Amino acid sequence: MTQLESVDWPPAPIKTERLVLRESEARDRAAVIELFASPEVGAYVGGARPRDELERAVPEVPGRRPGFFVVDLDGAMIGIVTLERRDAERPGHVRPETGEAELGYLFLPEAWGSGYAAEACAAALDWFAGAHPDEPVVLCSQTANDRSTRLAAKLGFTEVERFEEFGAEQWFGVRSSRVLDSTLSDQR
Repeated sequence: MTQLESVDWPPAPIKTERLVLRESEARDRAAVIELFASPEVGAYVGGARPRDELERAVPEVPGRRPGFFVVDLDGAMIGIVTLERRDAERPGHVRPETGEAELGYLFLPEAWGSGYAAEACAAALDWFAGAHPDEPVVLCSQTANDRSTRLAAKLGFTEVERFEEFGAEQWFGVRSSRVLDSTLSDQR
């Protein structure tokens, strides 16, 4: 597995046409709480968490770790993109002996439907491919989450398997950096 911890973190902010992917700051705390307290956001990721629990648990600067990007639109957080090690105990692996990086993303409902998730995830994957050439990235989503599985396909993830986890059928896909490079070249 690629050691995300071995990468110089944080990278310089990553700028796309409309967004900036950057390190978390104290000003993002309220939006992080809103993100994890949202019933819409939590629908396919285990449900919304109680706001009072989040107020106690979320640190002053949330998500301060390698692989955690805040997605910023015009100076405000609209979501997060993460690249983290997939837990070896979970089902779904393409390189069980070495592990793999897993892409995750959550966006506030008001940011849905504008292509921000595709733009931010493509930028994070491009950064990852540059930092870790030839390393695959995996993605897991409930099959019931049509938007997420469509985004996975748009980003070039290929389905590897389906399995039951967390009481629901999961879609598990992989993307190699070679696929990523050709897809991003097509988008430019």
